[in-house]
Amino acid sequence: MLKQAQTEWVIATSGPGCHALDDRVKAWLSELGAGDGLVHLFCCHSSASLVIQENADPDVQRDLLDALDRLAPRDPRLYRHGTEGPDDMPAHIKTMLTQTHLAIPVRAGALLLGTWQGLYLLEHRDRGHRRRVVGHYLGEIA
Repeated sequence: MLKQAQTEWVIATSGPGCHALDDRVKAWLSELGAGDGLVHLFCCHSSASLVIQENADPDVQRDLLDALDRLAPRDPRLYRHGTEGPDDMPAHIKTMLTQTHLAIPVRAGALLLGTWQGLYLLEHRDRGHRRRVVGHYLGEIA
């Protein structure tokens, strides 16, 4: 019989960067006694996002952040919206280019990620924020 559960994490950020979520999600699945199912993560913001990305070499994360900066530069001449600062509109664009939700299969309580994959919250704003991420699990629970 399928059951479901929800949780919420608040991640304190200190400016642009990648914040690993794997340990939080794995601990929650373990607490639930999760079996086979699906975990869905949702970021409750329009200037931060979620990604599945390589977790072996931190240069990959830095290169990805640099690439997003090139795609959405902090140049106020490029945008109409600027009431929240020169980093706000680029942050919205970066979120649009990435995603605000992820779905990850779970087998026997373990995330079915690839060998070099990790879950990350990406902060796109220049200053720190408290970002909310909601987790929802649907599947077997012991």
